[in-house]
Parts: sequence; C-alpha cells; structure tokens
Amino acid sequence: MYDIIILDVYKAKIYYRRKLMNLGLLSGTVRIDDYNPEWKEEFLRQKELLQNSLKGYDVQIEHIGSTSIVGCKAKPIIDIAIGVPSLDYGKQLIPLLENIGWTYDGDSDHGVRWFLKMCNGDLRTHYIHIEDRNSRIWQNHIVFRDYMNLHPEKVKEYSDIKKRIENEYADNRQGYANIKNPFIEETIKTALKEFGLEPIGEDYRL
Repeated sequence: MYDIIILDVYKAKIYYRRKLMNLGLLSGTVRIDDYNPEWKEEFLRQKELLQNSLKGYDVQIEHIGSTSIVGCKAKPIIDIAIGVPSLDYGKQLIPLLENIGWTYDGDSDHGVRWFLKMCNGDLRTHYIHIEDRNSRIWQNHIVFRDYMNLHPEKVKEYSDIKKRIENEYADNRQGYANIKNPFIEETIKTALKEFGLEPIGEDYRL
C-alpha cells in the first residue's frame, strides 16, 4: 500500500512538471514554443532513468532535436537518441523500455531506427530514437545539434523559419517538416565540412 502511494506521488510530480513546461503535442500537430531551459533538465531526468533501466547494455544516450539547441524555438517534445552498436543489438532494448512506460508500435522506424514514444494522455511528450552509432541518421542528429549550438545566428534563422510556418501547418506535421528540411540538410553539409567529417553509412528518408 505504501509503495503504491509513493508511486502515485511520483506520477503526480511528473505530471505537474510536464504541465509547467507545457510539454507535449497531439499526433500530427505543430506548435512552436520559445526555448525553455527546463527541456534540458527534463532530458537529464530521463537520461538517468534510462541509464538505470539499461545498465549493462552498450548504449550512448544523447539529447537531440530542437529542444537540445540552446535558444531554439521548438515543438515541446523531448527527443532522445540511444546509440547502439547495431539495430539488431538495439531491438532487445524495446521490451525494457516498454516496461518503464515507453510505447513501441513500429510505425515510424523507416528501416533506420527503432522509434518509441511516451505520452501524457493524448499528448506525445517524449520520443526515443534507437540508432546505430555508425549510421547516417545518428551522425546527422549529433552534428546538427553540435553545429547549431556553436552558431547562434543559425539558431535564430531556424527559429524564424519554424515560427513563420507554424500557423499554416498547425495540423500538418509532414508538411511542416517538408518546409524546414532543406535548412536542416544544408546545415548538416556545412557542419560536416566545419568538423572535418565525411558522411557515414547510407542516406535515408523519414
């Protein structure tokens, strides 16, 4: 009985914290919020939980996406990449993550990742991307984040693009992504040159 009460209090604290951050969106919708430093804190909380649950496994846990870029306006969803030696290796993590509240349905893997989500009711609040550390998608996520965090002028440019199209594509997530993808692709090319890196693995489309 005491354990149940503790668990309910813990869940209530999580719900309250996410409500303060206004975290989460309905599937397929777009809302762009001003940068919130709580996004990083939420990632760190989730990282600690994931490290405890995946102890003993060969994983690298990274904060990716716009919420990982300081000062960037973003959809209020925390994106987490878990780097693994291979997708076959990563598949065994899915049931472990499901045991701690993540949902896997196989609809968004696209052959390059295992994709899971965490929801608060109908709102999607967090995403996990399990990716091969030697893949193009992993490289792109990391170099884009690192480059953007070194170039605040690009953060402003990217934020302006997203705010400009937010209302037009409020109920069209794919259309929104199609508009901003050219900026992402060009930025990744520039980042690879600046970091002295060559693209690894095969190209992909999500």
